[in-house]
Amino acid sequence: MSDGGTTASTTRPPIHSPVPLRVAGLVLALLFAFPGIYLTYRALGADADPGALLFSQRTLAPLWRTLKLAVTVSAGALVLGTGLAWLTHRTDLPGRRLWRVVLPLPLVFPTFLGAAAFIRTLNPGGLANDLLSKLGIGTTLQLRGFFGAWLVLLLLTYPYVYLPVAARLRQLPGSLEESARLLGDSAFAAFWRVSMPHTATAIGAGTLLVFLYTLSDFGAVQLMRYDTLTRAIATNHLANPPVALALSLMLLIFAAVVVLAERWLSRRLPEGVRGGASEPSTLRLGRWRPVAVGAVVLSALASVGAPLVALVDWAIGGLTRTFGDGRPLAIDYSRVADATFSTLWVSVAAAIVSVAAVLPIALLVGRYRSRMGWFAHAVIISTFALPGLLIALSMRFWTLRSDLAFTMFGDTIALLIFAYVVRFGSLAMGVSVVAVRSVPDRLHDSARLLGAGPIRRFFTVDVPIMGPALIAGAGLVLLSVMKELPISLLVSPLGFSTLATQIFGSFEDAFVAEAGLMGVVLVVLSFVLTWLLVVRRHERATGK
Repeated sequence: MSDGGTTASTTRPPIHSPVPLRVAGLVLALLFAFPGIYLTYRALGADADPGALLFSQRTLAPLWRTLKLAVTVSAGALVLGTGLAWLTHRTDLPGRRLWRVVLPLPLVFPTFLGAAAFIRTLNPGGLANDLLSKLGIGTTLQLRGFFGAWLVLLLLTYPYVYLPVAARLRQLPGSLEESARLLGDSAFAAFWRVSMPHTATAIGAGTLLVFLYTLSDFGAVQLMRYDTLTRAIATNHLANPPVALALSLMLLIFAAVVVLAERWLSRRLPEGVRGGASEPSTLRLGRWRPVAVGAVVLSALASVGAPLVALVDWAIGGLTRTFGDGRPLAIDYSRVADATFSTLWVSVAAAIVSVAAVLPIALLVGRYRSRMGWFAHAVIISTFALPGLLIALSMRFWTLRSDLAFTMFGDTIALLIFAYVVRFGSLAMGVSVVAVRSVPDRLHDSARLLGAGPIRRFFTVDVPIMGPALIAGAGLVLLSVMKELPISLLVSPLGFSTLATQIFGSFEDAFVAEAGLMGVVLVVLSFVLTWLLVVRRHERATGK
């Protein structure tokens, strides 16, 4: 960036950060690290031998299944997400503008909702099963176990690779691939030799997100009955706490190793060139166009169309049964309205608290370049690798074991919001740092000369400039909280339910129509908020 304000921010010597801000940064870092520290303390201090439990068959078997699932889902998402990004941004694929909007939409579906849709659709009485019967095929399809979990997680997580790779391809100048083509490379060879090295960092970051998401997923593996670490932890956390703690420690160590390995590798990958003046090149697909269109259409139908059609079918079936046959639903509309309201307000509260919690650390990093700020920043970012199930268990064990904690926070909304903030605060961290760095230092200097104190400068100078970026960060947290399942199941107070917990419970109890109605509500809410907070803001920022 070359504007005066940004240049001033990057060349100005560091300013000493206020002591209260450094203290706040340290306290916040400890709060975010608390679940991981507490789980480690409880696992090592358990009555059973933690070493024996860590290397027992009860621990190693779920670990192997988790590793197999995470590696295969990540590999599939790498291939699918990168391929779709290349087709929609580097080729003359018909309707590519439409596909750029459709292909990220699987992010609005919680994985447990996608798993439920696929299971029910293929079971007897489901849409796919009925269609096969009409075609004279009497085979009953079953989607369970490893393949079912792999398919659902692949279809709903590939956008984590697609989005950063697509963004990187938009930045690469087309002259790079054109030069390779002039030297005799085929289209695929040019992409492999030229574009791939420059998108390696984006591919690695997206694949890491898929890997960590698969490690932490509970809903899909629970419904597919595939025993990973998260499902084993949920099964044992009440019946056999020492085993659950050992499994939690194993998952925590595994996630930490993956994050450290990724950071070590990312420092050794080439950063790649930045965008130039030339436009991205467009490859003519030629005779491969039908194959490419078929691949994109199939991906969209499987990842967006299939779960959406299943949800709508369940909802229509429930409404028809109620108003046509007079058979009431298992839940009334007031419960759906209550769950919707609870989901919205607790998500908004968690989003606001998350931004407020990471903002002091963003100030330490972006404005003061404080070592304390960088330490707290690293702690918060690393919590993204901490699965929601582990955060929920640490909160639950803590309140059950400590009389003071139970008295103050046990079975309260405050504890639930704290768990959400620890889980998703990292999503607002990066955006907040960018927002702080966008405020020109000269505006602070001018306000200081006019006699404005630190608090007044913050509200009159910082907040108006940082506001849009902070709202975007809060939007990311809000959308994630709406879909969160393990924390909502284990930490919510008695009588408090969200759409995610209601949908999951309804499907577990075989109330499919009820799950469909609430699923449609959740997906529509997620889509509207994604459009308002992400798509529209991107269009305004890029002018497209």
